[in-house]
Amino acid sequence: MSELALKAPANSLQAARHHPLHLLNDPATIRVRCSAILDAVERGVSAQFSLDRSALPAVAERVAALTLKRFPDLHIPLHSRWRHFEPGGVDRKAEMDAQMPGLGTMEQARARFDLTVISVLLDAGAGGQWTYSEAGTGQQLGRSEGLGVASFRAFQAGAFSSTAGQPLRADASALQKMDASQLRTVFQSSPTNPIVGLEGRASLLARLGQVLQQEADRSGLQARPGLMFDRIVTDASTGQTRAEVTAADILRELLQTLAPIWPSGNVIKGVPVGDVWPHRWAGNQLADGSADAVTAGWVPFHKLSQWLSYSLLEPLQWAGVQVTGLDALTGLPEYRNGGLLLDAGVIRPRDPRLLQRTWKPADEFIVEWRALTVSLLDDVAALVRLRLGKTADELPLACILEGGTWAAGREIAAELREGGAPPLTIDSDGTLF
Repeated sequence: MSELALKAPANSLQAARHHPLHLLNDPATIRVRCSAILDAVERGVSAQFSLDRSALPAVAERVAALTLKRFPDLHIPLHSRWRHFEPGGVDRKAEMDAQMPGLGTMEQARARFDLTVISVLLDAGAGGQWTYSEAGTGQQLGRSEGLGVASFRAFQAGAFSSTAGQPLRADASALQKMDASQLRTVFQSSPTNPIVGLEGRASLLARLGQVLQQEADRSGLQARPGLMFDRIVTDASTGQTRAEVTAADILRELLQTLAPIWPSGNVIKGVPVGDVWPHRWAGNQLADGSADAVTAGWVPFHKLSQWLSYSLLEPLQWAGVQVTGLDALTGLPEYRNGGLLLDAGVIRPRDPRLLQRTWKPADEFIVEWRALTVSLLDDVAALVRLRLGKTADELPLACILEGGTWAAGREIAAELREGGAPPLTIDSDGTLF
């Protein structure tokens, strides 16, 4: 870990606010930098993409119709990893709750944080050939739902705990020993049931274990993902539990704690920044409107960290902590949301053959597509709310994503390509998409 990161104060949200790159970690900066790229594309200077805004209403109609089909009463849950624990109508959360009768509210919250963090970090593309067979229900699950249920069942069984008699936890000791062979068992992977990116996922969990141990040594908290629950909800000045936190505070805490685990190799001011990439039109503006030469030309996405932030909203709420400012978080720039905009013709590659290539996450083509996705999802959200007669408070972006854009991206992909593959291919190591 870098010297700058080591100097950040530990054990509170104040640590995130003192992070040397805290404004780059602000979701408002994500929107500012992505908007700068959108503006450049709309000026026609991009060699990669053009935009067709006339296709946006049809996207909004598709998303609104699918939302009503899935949630006729418009009681839409948050976009969250917890939705991937629910396929087949099985109440797996209730099963886990039944395993925790002797645990207090705070310890239950730590256990749910442990599960959520592990499951989200394992939630990268599985490949179209892989499925998970769930014992007891007989369900055959693929893609995100399969990964979610597989990680849930492994967590229940204590696969990520090194503490005897306490299966419902993930701790640094167990995570540091995680390898591809163990994950192969978790995911039932074999030559006839292959899953992509096992080595990358195992390395990610091992690095998580190392970071959690370092954080625990500094703070005195338990060396487990649940320590982030304690840091988020504890007021450092009083030692009291906060009744309210913001979604942006959650993201900042995750970015500060988890920054060293990301394998991108991207570093600014000696600090690893993870899912932050250079682009010629990203500009130098920050969340507060100031200009910053050090981070100029870098566009943050923090996709997995934002997905994790969305997924931790409910564990916080179940612990009695109110989360405000949900729409500070952005839409997630990944295969389904970004694929929807490509497949619907809103984002148009100037040369269709570009979609036939295999890309790297750092390629300008991919960075630009993801930036356009972030900005345009806000526009889609506004149109969907108009069609459904809801305000932003009544239908936050987290619900539109769930209702929603992610499902619509999967739907249109299935209509256009056998197996529902996304419209482009990215050579990822299993830790980004």
